[in-house]
Amino acid sequence: MSNYHNSSVERIARVFGVFAGISGAVHGIGEMLQGNVATGGVVINSWAEGPIALYMGGEPAMTLIPNFLVSGMITLFVSSALAVWAAGFSNRNHSGLVMLSLSTLMLLVGGGFAPPVVGLLAGAAGTRVKSPLNWWSRRLGGARDLLANMWKPVWILCLANGLFLCIGGSTLPFLGFNNPNLFTYSFLLSLPLIPLTTVAGIAYELERRGGTCGAGGGVRTHGGLTIRS
Repeated sequence: MSNYHNSSVERIARVFGVFAGISGAVHGIGEMLQGNVATGGVVINSWAEGPIALYMGGEPAMTLIPNFLVSGMITLFVSSALAVWAAGFSNRNHSGLVMLSLSTLMLLVGGGFAPPVVGLLAGAAGTRVKSPLNWWSRRLGGARDLLANMWKPVWILCLANGLFLCIGGSTLPFLGFNNPNLFTYSFLLSLPLIPLTTVAGIAYELERRGGTCGAGGGVRTHGGLTIRS
């Protein structure tokens, strides 16, 4: 097991994995409520009635399962598994790969489009939680200090945007909020913002280590000898 633990990167994976799981589960609930009927195609509306159908265009999704009830049940299970895994096991080795797999499955069974994409971005961050980050250390170069200083403000912005997109999109329509374009813009913003926050978190972790992974690769000592990787 790796001795490295990049807590800033783990925070991204954990929080956005949970957000994605919750949002995907909302799609599953809407599909289940439509009952034991055929979907009529691969691209569907997760909700056929109610505030989400009225204000959010029915939350489009895709599913390879030709039955709303079954699709919704599987979506709810997969989405819940993603949220639970992200919340409780994002510090494990290979946790990012599990999140990537669950997010891909969520996309295919009816978890919408935005939630799986957010889950994939969270999973990508999760693959760096236990990494020594040597590759990143060699390539960030002089930008590392700038990115490390950006970590906290971009994390706050990323978190606020994620809350609005993933949690707000699931709750605000029930309060009569009718501005789906804002959620579209929020999703488009998340596409560069989550990766930027991840890279800033990586730079922050490298700075916290005091530059032990230099441009030539990882440097460590063992028995008085300097070993470069």
